[in-house]
Amino acid sequence: MDREKLLAAVKQQVTDHRYQHILGVMETSIQLARQYGANEKKAEIAAILHDYCKFWPEDKLRKIIKRTPQIPKDLLDYDKELWHAPVGAEVAKQELGIQDEKILNAIRYHTSGRERMKKLEKVVCLADYIEPNRIFPGVEELRELAKQDMDAALIKAFGNTITFLVNRGKKVYPLTVMARNSLLSEKNAIRRTD
Repeated sequence: MDREKLLAAVKQQVTDHRYQHILGVMETSIQLARQYGANEKKAEIAAILHDYCKFWPEDKLRKIIKRTPQIPKDLLDYDKELWHAPVGAEVAKQELGIQDEKILNAIRYHTSGRERMKKLEKVVCLADYIEPNRIFPGVEELRELAKQDMDAALIKAFGNTITFLVNRGKKVYPLTVMARNSLLSEKNAIRRTD
């Protein structure tokens, strides 16, 4: 599918506000991919599709999670805000014909992150967090940090997410903690070799 067909398909699934967010993530993903050496076209496609299932009914998402072997069932024990990402990757593959695993993983892990994230996954995850339509305390600092160091920006973003969830008495999905720890370990390993 080309860009315009994907955008049209997504527009049918989301609110106008969310569509503007998706366009922001798309542009930010392309910029980050260019800056950090990821594939711009794959970043664009993953960004367009990252929130494809965001507004699907909770029971529909739950059914897809339960019947799809590739989606961990423990996801159902955590905030439903996480569900649309792995479901979106499966829908992109099954219904939209996206077969590239790098694109699918960028969709799959854009909310939670994971250990040893690949560059494309980092790009889309960070773009989702800092795109121009996002307004929250600290976002400008993150945008500035992203211009210098994508991993440092992601560490801070995951830290913010973990703090947000803890402060609200919510469970933190283990992949998010693992993603942050993995990025910290990578940064510390680089410092030791410098």
